[in-house]
Amino acid sequence: MGRGRGKGFASRAFGALLALAPGGALAHPHVWITGREAVVFNQAGEIEAIRHAWVFDEMYSAFVIEGANKPKGARLTKVDLAPLAKNNVDDLAEFDYFTHAKLKGVRLEFGEPRDYALEEIAGKRIELTFEMPLKAPVSAKLFSFQIYDPTYYVAFELDPDAPVALVGAPKGCSTNLNAAKPLARADAQKLNESFFTNLSPGVDFGVKLAASVVVACP
Repeated sequence: MGRGRGKGFASRAFGALLALAPGGALAHPHVWITGREAVVFNQAGEIEAIRHAWVFDEMYSAFVIEGANKPKGARLTKVDLAPLAKNNVDDLAEFDYFTHAKLKGVRLEFGEPRDYALEEIAGKRIELTFEMPLKAPVSAKLFSFQIYDPTYYVAFELDPDAPVALVGAPKGCSTNLNAAKPLARADAQKLNESFFTNLSPGVDFGVKLAASVVVACP
């Protein structure tokens, strides 16, 4: 995954999946995620965290479910997947947890992730949830954020039915979603490993395909 492509969000379980996959697995991205995001406010009306709910694609979900050796028909719980949840979140640290926020154009810093969990949800999908607290709460005026993997090892799209929620927001707050045009899967799969290996150091490819969310409060 970019800086160490065998690791990252898909973690050790996905690394094993790549070893079993056909040659086409060398194309980017390797994982597809549909996300629901929540902007969390404190009692003072400031933004204090971003809460993630990320649903894995069919391939990764099937690999995790089939590899868990659960009784047929049993659904994997947060307890079952707690070790993998920790691995995933630990590995995300190298990539700033794919969470990039700004206030008036200035990048903000986050603290350590909290409340992370993996579980099997309806449709035999695996969902990762966790919260990223800001190091210091900020005003909700001109706050924006993006969720993306700079290396495009993981492709994100926001859930079209519920992309962003505001939790505890003051009255009158709203969101504006500036959607980037995503690559079709067929086009994305043409981006092979050599393309990303040959990118200049520091090139942030993922941001080109990331939606931007702007939060505005009176």
